[in-house]
Amino acid sequence: MLRHEFQPGRLVAGAVLTLAGVIYAGDAGGAWETPWFVVIPVVLAGLSLAAGVALMARGIRRRRRVGRTEGGSGAIPTEQGASR
Repeated sequence: MLRHEFQPGRLVAGAVLTLAGVIYAGDAGGAWETPWFVVIPVVLAGLSLAAGVALMARGIRRRRRVGRTEGGSGAIPTEQGASR
């Protein structure tokens, strides 16, 4: 199997949409009564959270990639003339 990078934004989006499906399935199965408009805020909030997680993961990956190419070792560069 080919390896691929982990994408936490897609994981969050999938979990939220699965939750929306469970809410509708519970309503359709008679387990509980759900108004039609309840799922809209759940989906919007979940997709917003997924976008935030995806942007944060992208920023972390970009910062790690830049650190590798500039310094070669992946370490965070420090000032040369700073005394300790």
